[in-house]
Formats: sequence, C-alpha cells, structure tokens
Amino acid sequence: MAKCASACLFLLLLVSHGCSNGGSGQPVRLKYRATGNVPEKIAVYEGWFGHPKHISSGYSSHDPSVIARQIQQAKARGISAFVIDWYGDREPFIDATYADVQNIAAKNAFHVAMMYDETDAEDGATDEAIADFTVFHDAYLASGAPGRQAYLTFDGRPLIFIFPKGGHTDWDKVRALIDKWNPVPMLLYENLPGAHADAFDGFYAWINPGDKGWAADGSNWGRSYLANFYQTMKSKYPDKLIVGGAWSSFNDAKASWGLNRHISARCGQTFNDTLSFWRTEFPPDEPPPFLMIETWNDYEEGSAIEPGIPGCGSSPHGTVSVSLSSSAASSQRRP
Repeated sequence: MAKCASACLFLLLLVSHGCSNGGSGQPVRLKYRATGNVPEKIAVYEGWFGHPKHISSGYSSHDPSVIARQIQQAKARGISAFVIDWYGDREPFIDATYADVQNIAAKNAFHVAMMYDETDAEDGATDEAIADFTVFHDAYLASGAPGRQAYLTFDGRPLIFIFPKGGHTDWDKVRALIDKWNPVPMLLYENLPGAHADAFDGFYAWINPGDKGWAADGSNWGRSYLANFYQTMKSKYPDKLIVGGAWSSFNDAKASWGLNRHISARCGQTFNDTLSFWRTEFPPDEPPPFLMIETWNDYEEGSAIEPGIPGCGSSPHGTVSVSLSSSAASSQRRP
C-alpha cells in the first residue's frame, strides 16, 4: 500500500469534523460513554481470503506476516481493534484466521472481537448458536486461551457482535448461556432494537443508504439512516451501548451474492461524513463508546479501506487526503 494512503486515512480518522452540539439541544445522558473525548475506532475484518469460494485479494488470510502488517497499518490509522466475522464450525478456514489474528494481536498491543454470523437455517438456529458460543468461549475467551488478553472489552466485559441472517435464533436462550460466563460478555446486535431487545447490551449501525433506498448512482450514502439510528438510540435506549458506523463506499458487484447495490465514495466525502456524523447527534461530553469502520477489507462488497479511500479522477487507485485545517476532502492519485 502506498504511504500516502496510510497517511491520508490516518488524518481522516483523527481530524475534527462537523458540529459538536447535541442535535436536538436536549441533554443526553448515556449509560455507556467513550473513555476519551471521541469514540474508539474499530474496524470489521474479513478473514476468508485465500479460500477458493472468495475472490482474490492478493494475499492469504492465513499468512502471519500479512496479519501483522495489517495490524500495524490499522494502528497507524488510529484503529484499535479488528471485529472479525466468525461462523463457528461452518467455516473452519475463517476460524483458523481468527485464531491467528487474536494471537498476533496479543503480541502487538492490538485488540480483536468476534462478530458472530448467525445461520440462515430455520431449524436448529438456537442450538447451533449455543454450541458455537460454547466453542468460542473455550477456545478464545477462557482463562489460558491463546491471545485472550487481546480480546476487546468495555468496562472489563468482552464485546460480542451479532450479524443477523435468518432471524431464527432465540437470543434470550443464548443470553441465558453467556450470563453464566465470567466475565459476562456484552452482546451487540445490528441496527435498532427489535425482537429479543432485552437480550442485548447494545446495538451497532451498519452500512445502509437510508430510507430512500439504494440509488443507481450511489448518491444515497446513509445520512437519514445514521440520523435515525443515533436519535433513536439516545432518546429511547440510552441505557444500551451505542456503536456508531462509518463507511467509505459500497459496491457488491464482485460478490456472488451481489444485488447491484451501490454507495458512492463521493470523492472521499462519504467516509468523511459518516466518520463525523455522530458529532451532530451527541454533545462533546457524551460521545458513544465506539465507532466501527465498515470495513477494513471486504473487497467483494466494495467497502474496503485497506488500500485507501476511493477518490476522484480517472485513476481507479485514487485516495483521499484532508487538510487538518479543513474537513473538506480532496482527490489525490497514488503513484
């Protein structure tokens, strides 16, 4: 990766953007707030590259040198953890990647968390989730598990993210299982609370074009979605942990499951806007605990920030830079 890409993204992650008032002007008292004055930056990480059913990224997710390099690049950009999609024994290749990342993260003062991809099967979803969570706990969270100290926590509690698929899991039953663990994890679900809301400790925003839907030109970048997510969470669920979302673009044309969905990078402005949008909804002394960048390396859905932020111009490798004195992004070509 060109040095300019790392430097540009680092500046984007650290620069101050946007309005810092509370949006509605009403006082916001969140139960869970950032430990500093801004949310901690974490990033979704895909560990399937090198597997034949996925496209080539130019590297293997099982290469320790690749993982170590990615961790150092992420740290240099202000990212403190990778949140890794994990499927239990449905995807042994990805399980092996997770083990490698957790071990290498522990040696590099970096953090890692699991995002559990729910099965889309209608029958047995709850039993499968309970079995998968048990396996994960014993392999990665139990006392003496390799790299356990790298696992991402908040207030001393491990964070487990849920990526819903079929919607057939009884999360109340899963909650009953993990409540017996020590320490008890915090369970985080995608989007706003719905069924089984009491089973979850928090919710995270995910790439979404907003209520106008997917635009052919990708112009619906998610303003209304983020506004609704933040406003609903702070007004109706201030006792839940809020994880904001940020993304640079989306294009699932390369994915075998693609549906021709697009969010334009807008010369880097989409990343700029989503990264800073939380400031329009929360006062400076009430920042949410985490902001999740979506994604580090999902090349199949066109959301990867690993190679830099897509910019403007004729070069497909354009990246975005930003001045510390201004929040306006500009296009820059990589050599």
